[in-house]
Amino acid sequence: ENKTVVRSMLADLVSRGLSADDGLLVVMDGAKALAAAVKEVFSNLAAVQRCTLHKRRNVADHLPDREKAWVDAKLVKAFNHPDPELGLRNATHLAGLLEKAHPGAANSLREGLEEMFTVSRLGIDGRLAKTLVTSNPVESMISIARTTNRNVTRWRDGHMVLRWTAAGMLNAERSFRRIKGYKQMPQLVAALHRHAHPETASTPESVGAAA
Repeated sequence: ENKTVVRSMLADLVSRGLSADDGLLVVMDGAKALAAAVKEVFSNLAAVQRCTLHKRRNVADHLPDREKAWVDAKLVKAFNHPDPELGLRNATHLAGLLEKAHPGAANSLREGLEEMFTVSRLGIDGRLAKTLVTSNPVESMISIARTTNRNVTRWRDGHMVLRWTAAGMLNAERSFRRIKGYKQMPQLVAALHRHAHPETASTPESVGAAA
């Protein structure tokens, strides 16, 4: 990703009605350009959750096969810890253990580590948390859109790309289902409001009424 391109895309979404005024959860992989653009466009209104699955894969890419299983097991345990601060502490400790023999894995683990625990810090757990800590739902949609675009053998111009991408997204929409853990959505909305407006003490009921 390119920061300028991502920033332009986000600005376009804002111009078409996307608002972060009441808080916004952004789930992303480790792309630095994407993280920088989100920060620039939405400032502190956006709560960023890094994809834990991408992190596990990235760390594993820096390890020999014999080390991958135990490291991944410790990462899963840390990321799923009910206390986000203890989970962060355990993951940081693991990075220290890897530092000498596998500095690449240690550096990969430390990058954006705080943002692995955003959903947990928002007080979300269970099935909804499992849905929100990875970018899999979005990537599934993108995969369907790409499959649709394979029908095109010659791209005439950029507008054609946009039209077919939109068609692919509409095709993906047919397979959308209610997300697992949806009953916790009011809790998430309230938590994001508190994140965006820490100076207030709004209750979930008042946030819902405002919405």
